[in-house]
Amino acid sequence: MSEESVPVYMQENPSKIQRMFGDYYLEYASYVILERAVPHIDDGLKPVQRRLLHSMERMDDGRFNKVANIVGDTMKYHPHGDASIGSALVTLGQKNLLIDIQGNWGNILTGDAAAAPRYIEARLSAFAKEVLYSPKVTQWKLSYDGRNREPIALPVKFPLLLAQGALGIAVGMNCLILSHNFNELIEAAIHYLRGEPFELYPDFPTGGLLDVSGYNDGTGNSRLRCRARLDTSAKRLIRITEIPFGTTTESVIQSIESALEKGKLKLAKIEDNTAAQADILLHLPAGADVEKTCKALYAFTECQVSISPKAVVIQDRKPVFMGVSEILKANVDHTRDILRRELEVYLSELQETWMQASLEKIFIEKRIYKVLEQSESWENSLSQIAEKLKPYVVNFIRPVTEEDVVRLTEIRIKKIAKYEIHEAEKRILLLEKQMEQTRKNLAQLTRFTVRWFENLQKKYGEGRERRTELTTFDSLTRAEAAVENETLYIDDEGFAGYGVKKGQAIEKCSTLSDILTIDSQGVMTIRRVQEKFYVGKKLLDIRVLRPGQDWVFNMIYRDGKEGTSYAKRFRLGGFTREKSYFLTQGTKGSRIFFFSVHATEEESAALRVNVFLKNQLKRLHRPILFDFAKLRVKGRGVLGNIVTKNPVERIARAMVDFSPEEESSLIDNKSILPKRQKESKKETPDPPETPEEDKQMSWDF
Repeated sequence: MSEESVPVYMQENPSKIQRMFGDYYLEYASYVILERAVPHIDDGLKPVQRRLLHSMERMDDGRFNKVANIVGDTMKYHPHGDASIGSALVTLGQKNLLIDIQGNWGNILTGDAAAAPRYIEARLSAFAKEVLYSPKVTQWKLSYDGRNREPIALPVKFPLLLAQGALGIAVGMNCLILSHNFNELIEAAIHYLRGEPFELYPDFPTGGLLDVSGYNDGTGNSRLRCRARLDTSAKRLIRITEIPFGTTTESVIQSIESALEKGKLKLAKIEDNTAAQADILLHLPAGADVEKTCKALYAFTECQVSISPKAVVIQDRKPVFMGVSEILKANVDHTRDILRRELEVYLSELQETWMQASLEKIFIEKRIYKVLEQSESWENSLSQIAEKLKPYVVNFIRPVTEEDVVRLTEIRIKKIAKYEIHEAEKRILLLEKQMEQTRKNLAQLTRFTVRWFENLQKKYGEGRERRTELTTFDSLTRAEAAVENETLYIDDEGFAGYGVKKGQAIEKCSTLSDILTIDSQGVMTIRRVQEKFYVGKKLLDIRVLRPGQDWVFNMIYRDGKEGTSYAKRFRLGGFTREKSYFLTQGTKGSRIFFFSVHATEEESAALRVNVFLKNQLKRLHRPILFDFAKLRVKGRGVLGNIVTKNPVERIARAMVDFSPEEESSLIDNKSILPKRQKESKKETPDPPETPEEDKQMSWDF
């Protein structure tokens, strides 16, 4: 930007403009965090949800209200338009906890949207009325335009935040608190109040299977895996009856179709019969393996999803990162505090009622009202009534005020004429019992809070059993789950791959398989399979590398052009793709005389070979018998044990097993064989093991 194009006020004081924009950004970020995206820890609600519920309580008359009317009334408190309010109300209604709904409210399983606000209706549930509202202990503030009052936070007497969960994206942070089971939250709250340990794990309305081994109390480093529930009881059919959290049947089917197009799995047909419950039918083709198909569904589709929760809440007007157990404790402590304040208000009201009832009884029973007939002035009447009451109110809760005396003078003659002393005494006694019980509840507040939660569970816990099954999953890589529907070929030009159709077929593979190649120089390379790639014309071995296989390799090689020949047994060890590894020592002129691959260590140890030397004595025709069972299995970088220091002509598998006597006769030949026998028994010191990074398999799928 040229200097001429910059506005004059920016040229004069650019630092002031920068500060101004910085201040605006911070104000906007703070507003989004505090007033839109992150829930408050006390009531577990975002501002739009709190204003909705406040508006619904004002409108509540026990009947359903049109959602459009609720949205319109809420706009008196929420300045962001009807769309955001309507969306928030639908989300609350679909949670089936605070709001009773009527009409088409959409389907959380299929992802279908709710009908327009003018067609659907809502009202507060009985649970919401019991736990959300207590006007006498609520703190209020003015609405954005100053015309109305709204609550700073609703006095929620339940861990609502953990029951409903929360999702929000603010400036520089995001919040994901997962929903938990209603009954388990109450049980955890009771355990906490009693000083007992507790555990909390998520529970989703969509069901499914959940691995909570990495939950970590729902903090930022938590990681969960959620799977669909697959029913494989029917022949050639997989039925999806529950789906993972955060998915819909539509998104699951789309992910399955995408995997089919990419060749990750094979299906004959997909049917979606979802209504009140998820029901997706996957028909398998003839010969398909059900177990492998299930693994492919988990690896390549939304039948398994990873969830990374992060609990962020507003506390003391600022965002705070907390764990689930911390949130529960804070909510339970807040519930206990609200119950305490409600009991104190209730006790105060009982005391005031008792005071008025007692004054009324004295006023009528002692005929103090007669003063009104004899007094010359109003002020004189009030003073005389107060004077006559003094002997009877010595032990009252508070002093008698002029307002109390005025209230007594307002009692109607009809009430005085029909006043029943006995009934008045019964009422006063009942009030005294209620006050005593209230004081007892305040003295035993924790026990009272426990009874509060137990009563909630008794009234509303039925039908809210856990839907998501807690379990653990085996670690499953995409390579393990990939369907092997391709074939690895190699041709005469040294090219390999599943697209080399004119070559020799090696074995079945998937598009995610790793290929192991070992050339004639003893160079090992592992790479991802491709449609076509170069491996060289002279190969000792080429094979598909599958996770879980633990091959044992036998090898005899000469180190250098005229060096010693060594034998070793080794396993593959860790590797990095596309990196070359020498199975020999890498010395120029090295040669591999013998190489074999075995599925088990026992099979490897059973191998015996004949080592033929380059004889200068024509009378020596018998080979040296070498038994691989004498060697321990080590890392691939080990030097090996000496076979012979003499030149080797060739090595062949022993065709027959020799008896100990026959083997002894082979070794005990004259000329140089005894010397070779002595040398063959002498082992070189074990070199250092394979480097640390090669000791573990590094499956990088």
